[in-house]
Amino acid sequence: MAQIRLGRIALRWCDGCNVPVLESKVCGRCGASTRAMEITPPGDARPAFSHDIELARRTLDAQFGEGVGAAVLPDGHVTVLNKAPALDRMDEIIADGAVLGTMRYDVGRGWTFIPRMQAARAMEGVASRGRVVADDGAIPFILKGSNLLAPGVVGADPGIKPGDEIVILDRQGKAIAAGRSRMSTEEMSARGRGMAVKVRWAGEEVLPTTPRKATWEEVIEANRTEIERKVSEAVRFIQRVVKEHDLPAMVSFSGGKDSLATLLLVKKAGLDIPIFFIDTGLEFPETVQHVKDVAARHGARLIVEQAPREAFQEGLRVFGPPGRDYRWCCKTNKLGPTVRAVMKHYPEGVLSFIGQRRYESEARASKPRVWNNPWTPGQVGASPIQNWTSLHVWVLIMSEGEDANPWYERGLDRIGCFLCPASDLAELELVKEGSPLYGDWLEALRSYARSKGLPDEWAEHGAWRWRKIPQSYRQELESAGIAIERIDDKAAEPTALRLALAKGVSPCTMGFSIEGAFSRSLDLERVANVLNIIGPVELNVEEGWCAVEHVTLFEEGALVAKDPDPEALKEKVERIRRAVVKAEECVGCGVCVARCCEGALRIELGKIVIDDSVCIHCGRCAEPCPAVTFGDSAFDF
Repeated sequence: MAQIRLGRIALRWCDGCNVPVLESKVCGRCGASTRAMEITPPGDARPAFSHDIELARRTLDAQFGEGVGAAVLPDGHVTVLNKAPALDRMDEIIADGAVLGTMRYDVGRGWTFIPRMQAARAMEGVASRGRVVADDGAIPFILKGSNLLAPGVVGADPGIKPGDEIVILDRQGKAIAAGRSRMSTEEMSARGRGMAVKVRWAGEEVLPTTPRKATWEEVIEANRTEIERKVSEAVRFIQRVVKEHDLPAMVSFSGGKDSLATLLLVKKAGLDIPIFFIDTGLEFPETVQHVKDVAARHGARLIVEQAPREAFQEGLRVFGPPGRDYRWCCKTNKLGPTVRAVMKHYPEGVLSFIGQRRYESEARASKPRVWNNPWTPGQVGASPIQNWTSLHVWVLIMSEGEDANPWYERGLDRIGCFLCPASDLAELELVKEGSPLYGDWLEALRSYARSKGLPDEWAEHGAWRWRKIPQSYRQELESAGIAIERIDDKAAEPTALRLALAKGVSPCTMGFSIEGAFSRSLDLERVANVLNIIGPVELNVEEGWCAVEHVTLFEEGALVAKDPDPEALKEKVERIRRAVVKAEECVGCGVCVARCCEGALRIELGKIVIDDSVCIHCGRCAEPCPAVTFGDSAFDF
């Protein structure tokens, strides 16, 4: 997949101390020069915790034989991970000043370790599987970048299959290359024609073969000056933003490492401000407890806003499962409660310090360091750690002796809702193993799939994470032997309220007209109430119609509109159509409530209600709205 550059690569290495160093060309521990690490962009390196290391060791042992994991990743060496772009999850493993290899998760196959030369050399004399011996005459060509052809194979371990990761040895048992098998053991042994191994890495290893052991305390020492520089800049930023905005301040706390680092920086800036936590109802219990523990430890006031218990279930009923390209859950279960909390505690507005970093995504890299969110009016966001990498954050947390969310130690590199559709399948597998919550969600997904005529694989292999499954993911499933021919993306979409037009704009006695009908009957009183967004509404319950701005809506779903200007007519019908969608598919998130300057909006029984005696029909509350954004259905004139 394409590399994504979100900032400069900050990772360097001190070979003398055998520790990672961030940005500085001089080690803060020994004063020696450091060297830049060549890692895959965006280069958001992070610590490898015990779970990560044990997983890599088990994977190495399974592929290359018992004891290989410990040989490649021995105890007492600092190891970091770097997430690389992939269809699912892929992490470069960095230790002893080199990228040892890559851990890749494949759908239907699980984890694979892809060795580079440092790891291949560490396997010498230990590996008992996954080895191919090359003829002396083939070695010079391999070292120059050629692949290993079948005639050049003089030996191969039993059980090798096409697609396996392979280490190529010379006759003396020295590792000279690593790559991917294109043949089985039997095919290689026949020494016929064709490519036996596609070589990825080859050449002599120049790094020290016996690097010293190191600790994370030494990493902290080596990076102390750099972290102090980062902290000093962030503190100045916090203090400047507070002066520039005449607003009360808070720390938006998610329970993850970035918001923890942001809290530490705010405390260092001398601010004693509340911690603001939105409990989406989809949080890990450990996250909720961690938030409480952090607040208590720092003596901070904790403001908690709870999403309504029925919010997600109502959204699921209206929109169907959330997806990466269809993340309605963030609006209903997070932004809605955020808006309500801001209105309740900070009616005049608030300055919110948020742990956002440019290295997380292209969207966040493009955001300014201080911003206004249209979904949460009244809230000014500011990120003190916008230009920090993950390793900067972790070194600060470690240096302060802070306890982080326990899910990091269990293998997750980001903490969010337990069913977040933005999660990799590898992460969801970890959640499934470590929390009963995901098992319940998986059963709900299976039930939904069956109701739409979809196979269980749609739920079990993560296809639910998209409204429209990408072709690349379809191909990944197919290559793993997972049948997807019965998966129909359209069947997985929610049943939206749709407007079909009988004809386009037509001349009439009043100028022009449009006629159409919604896909189902309307809750007329509710629709009439929400149409106040557009203008004064006339409602006739007995006759089953309501009207606004020369547009009449009938209870059975029919629509008739007239206007002397054809372009104005199109715009009017579109606004009314979206208002009907807002009325019929409202999930009660409350985002629009905060946008009303007159206080005309409220939530009753999980739905938006407009007080028409107060409403001035300004339309400010019309959007943004999850129902319109995610339950919407456009049409052509």
